Amino acid sequence: MPGKNLRKAAAYLAIMISSLVMLVPFAKAVLNSLKTYKEYTAVPPTWFPDIFQWSNYAEVLKLGDFGTQTMNSFIVSILSVIGTLLSCSLVGYAFARIRFPMKNVLFLFVLGTMMIPPVVIIIPHFMIFNSMNMLDTLTPLWVIEWLAQPFGIFLMRQAFLGIPGEYEESAKMEGCNPLRIYWRIYMPMSLPSLATLAIFTFMSKWNEILAPSIYLSSSEKFTLPIGILGLKGQWVGNEQLMVAAALMSLLPILLVFLFAEKYFVQNHSASGIK
Repeated sequence: MPGKNLRKAAAYLAIMISSLVMLVPFAKAVLNSLKTYKEYTAVPPTWFPDIFQWSNYAEVLKLGDFGTQTMNSFIVSILSVIGTLLSCSLVGYAFARIRFPMKNVLFLFVLGTMMIPPVVIIIPHFMIFNSMNMLDTLTPLWVIEWLAQPFGIFLMRQAFLGIPGEYEESAKMEGCNPLRIYWRIYMPMSLPSLATLAIFTFMSKWNEILAPSIYLSSSEKFTLPIGILGLKGQWVGNEQLMVAAALMSLLPILLVFLFAEKYFVQNHSASGIK
């Protein structure tokens, strides 16, 4: 018993230390965003400002069209999440529950595409979107997610394989077709995996820089990260405002995580059969 308590205490201590390692830089960034430029560049650096400059956040909103850019980011991120959840769950369900020739070979090919760096395929994508007159629109930033990405396929396939097959057999006895089984049984029972995929997709699309910088050229089409980076000249002498802008851009990600957190930790399958 003493040894068990010691291990438990050591585990809690390790969790506390790792939490501090992650939280301290974030707290430092919040405090830096509330400083004056003189305090921000002071040597040696100080933790707390003499007076909290809450007006820094209001100043950020005056520097650019962040309202439009935030809306563009929301459009791209939400459409990407919807497309990812639908396409990846459908393909994952096919690989997990439907029998067809060369299924395992095709799945290995899907996994193999995960090793291709995104920068390698950005030029072919650019040429395709250019031929379809989609450049300088938001469409190239989200439409690819509707074509089922390999990580999402793998995640959903594993989630569906973890659901007892008796559910599917019972549904077939009731006359359900595969599409209805997928939508009415497997999707509700895979909410934790769907929430995980939604969080990862939203984060990656919200913070994406490479694709928007290549496909977009009009400032009114910029997403929020590109809009923040595009004001580099205006940040000179006001670097604390850039920290404030970066923190403001994190708020939607935090809200999405808080909304999906309860599904994130749920057990993804039931243990009993009705």
